[in-house]
Amino acid sequence: MQLVEGEIVEGKVTGITNFGVFVDLGGGKTGMVHISEVAQTYVSQISDFVKQGDVVKAKILSISEDGKISLSMKKAQDPAQKRERRPRPKPADNKPDLSYVWTAKKSESASFEDMMSKFKQTSDEKFSDLKRKNFETRRPKRGGFGGNS
Repeated sequence: MQLVEGEIVEGKVTGITNFGVFVDLGGGKTGMVHISEVAQTYVSQISDFVKQGDVVKAKILSISEDGKISLSMKKAQDPAQKRERRPRPKPADNKPDLSYVWTAKKSESASFEDMMSKFKQTSDEKFSDLKRKNFETRRPKRGGFGGNS
């Protein structure tokens, strides 16, 4: 079987390490999926996503001259399966939500500098809102030190 970069293949998970997953592609070929290429979300423990013996789909990212095959499970997913990132809903206890997510619209064709400027502006605004809310809740009561002045 001839493997080609960009092709989506199926293989069986033969090993899991703290940095990635080894996948048997058949024909004596083994590829590796780096931990950053396992899923669309942050992966702390690979075993939360795959188990040894699972059959997985992966896209071939590269094949080095010495035969090492780099794979991506997240790039092999259908676009419909990819999770869209959204801000989390506010907690029921009315505490401020500290988990802000800024995403650029895909239709925007802004430069990196423009996107960073927008992110910094949004971040500064949200940080000042948090500081103001924190100051308002911790403001000392007026009236001195208990004297009748």
